[in-house]
Amino acid sequence: MMTLKTFNLKSRRKVGTPTESSRLKTDSSGIAIYIAITITGALVLVSFAIVSLALKQINISSAGRDSQAAFYAADSGVECALFWDAKNPNGQTAFSTSSPQTTVSCNADTSNPANATLSITRSSSWPYATSTLGRMNFSPRAYCADIQVIKNYTGGSVQTTIESRGYNTCLANATRRVERAVRVDY
Repeated sequence: MMTLKTFNLKSRRKVGTPTESSRLKTDSSGIAIYIAITITGALVLVSFAIVSLALKQINISSAGRDSQAAFYAADSGVECALFWDAKNPNGQTAFSTSSPQTTVSCNADTSNPANATLSITRSSSWPYATSTLGRMNFSPRAYCADIQVIKNYTGGSVQTTIESRGYNTCLANATRRVERAVRVDY
């Protein structure tokens, strides 16, 4: 009797030819690298955005600090002029054209020897008398203030204007220099 052999065609494949299941594994192996690069890129973008935001916040806060320093320097200048205009120890304003006083002292202590005396420069063209004080410094900080007092003599009364310009740094060419002014009328 004759026996027939049956061959399984699936089992008779050539060596080195991928099967269908191994082809799927080979085609999907590059997806892991793609996902890793995409996630890494996204994380790098998010970190750059956070660093950029932090740097902007630092600039904003330092601008606020500089503005505050300039404002307080201007305010101190106004307070100095108000004191010498209203509370002068000799009983007369230091800023009138008839006053013999040529210097005043504001913010003078051992840490601010430059402020021991501020000179008064006067100029007048009727009915205005303008007095300009020297620069008031705030050592050891770089803050300073320029103060001007204007007296308007009209109709038997005096209108006084004090204007103080404060700076966060006294260097005129500084790139981050901030000026704030305070004006008082009475």
